[in-house]
Amino acid sequence: MKFKTENLDLDMDEKKLIEGILKGDENSLRLFYKKYSPKLFFFIKKKVQEEKDIEEILQDTFLASLEAFRDFTFRCSAFTYLCSIAKRKIVDFYRKEKIKKILFSQAPGLEPLFLVLSTPEDKLDEKILKQAIEKTMDILKPKYRKILKLKYVEGFSLLEIAHKLSVSFKSAESMLFRARKEFARCWVIGVNG
Repeated sequence: MKFKTENLDLDMDEKKLIEGILKGDENSLRLFYKKYSPKLFFFIKKKVQEEKDIEEILQDTFLASLEAFRDFTFRCSAFTYLCSIAKRKIVDFYRKEKIKKILFSQAPGLEPLFLVLSTPEDKLDEKILKQAIEKTMDILKPKYRKILKLKYVEGFSLLEIAHKLSVSFKSAESMLFRARKEFARCWVIGVNG
């Protein structure tokens, strides 16, 4: 996102800048973005590899900050505040990626999801995610729950699953596809419901 900056004062007081944003001043918003986006981009880049992902997190952070600045008390700098929002957006990003990789890939087992992670926040996220997965599995029809457990918990190949269920390979493949789709639908119900 490019902005014209000819008439913008890059040294504008932080408090005035944020107050201007809250009042809907477009110039304050442009200056805010111009002033903080490069530093915030590099902050996120230290934690995220792909540039498209960095850009997505950057935009999510700025959008969230517009709402969050209503509660901003200026006890820290605006950049520090932005970084705290970005950290949460990064965690959310990796949580979503982890779910996608584990639940919708051919990787065997859900166990990598529950590996011991590095921070107390990660452990809490791990516990919450595990509970959400269990809740979603409980919502599923028994046949879908069974095939997902065979594939992702017990680590059986599709051929082994077909043999265990006494169905053809193609039938097992189709059933697994439908089970994943149903899991995704129930995930939305379980997490948001």
